[in-house]
Amino acid sequence: MDRTPSLPPRPQIDAAGRIPAGERALVLGGGGSTGNAWLIGVVAGLHAAGLDVTSADLTIGTSAGSTAAAQFAGASPADLFAATVAAVPPGRAGRPGSAGRVQAAADHIDRMTATVAAARDADDLRHRMCAAALDRPGSADAELQARWRATVAARLPRPDWPERAVLITAVDAERAEPVVFDRLSGVELADAVAASCSSGFAYRIGDRRYVDGGYRRNAENADLAAGYGRVLVLSPFGGRSFAPAEWGTDLAAQVDELRAQGSRVETVTPSPDAERLFGANAMDLSLRPDAARAGFAQGEALAGRLARFWA
Repeated sequence: MDRTPSLPPRPQIDAAGRIPAGERALVLGGGGSTGNAWLIGVVAGLHAAGLDVTSADLTIGTSAGSTAAAQFAGASPADLFAATVAAVPPGRAGRPGSAGRVQAAADHIDRMTATVAAARDADDLRHRMCAAALDRPGSADAELQARWRATVAARLPRPDWPERAVLITAVDAERAEPVVFDRLSGVELADAVAASCSSGFAYRIGDRRYVDGGYRRNAENADLAAGYGRVLVLSPFGGRSFAPAEWGTDLAAQVDELRAQGSRVETVTPSPDAERLFGANAMDLSLRPDAARAGFAQGEALAGRLARFWA
């Protein structure tokens, strides 16, 4: 169960050292519940305008992006978008039903900020975050673990891994080592997504425990697309990092690395007028329809330019 997952075959480099332009990778970054809704909206907006990015040769999902990756593997962007905007929210922003989630997100941001301030480097930060997750009560609560898996599984249109290449990121909490799950890793899709989204406690799969894939490098982990000719990154978190810029964990550093290796890269982040939907409000379920609509509008607006890039 804890064997190292396999990675999909990388495209062959030609005699001139160039990456074939026909290999496309879609990167779906983390960003909480509203981030997941925004991802669905962007992809649905692109699809409505005639651009289907779910046909990518490789899809990389982290945290909320891992949920989206699994959702796109089992349902059409249009159906996912319709379900997201039609969902009845548990309460308006700031009212019972959302306040607890908003507070939990704010507490997580505060913990992350304090841990970054105490860490020496990115590796030390990952060790600290893993140790903290292992100490939380949920890591030893079998009932809570089962509820979390059931919650995640209910979000997925299909329980099985798709045939096409999908990578789900996580971190082995006990070793503080990055992990990438795929359909050959011996881990069920719902478990892989539950691990990738587990920022509050360490999620158990077999005899190992895992935490959020955002602790691997950042909310996007776009560096896993190395070797692909065209890389489209959708980043609900806006490419930001809690860590200092010199650590090189932010999306800009990942994009620079990809481009230096020959990849063409396009990034999409939420528009400034939608920023209220993310950050500390990222777990407010009442904002999901608005986040999906904001993403849809961006996808439709960007479809023409991105179609030329993706073709």
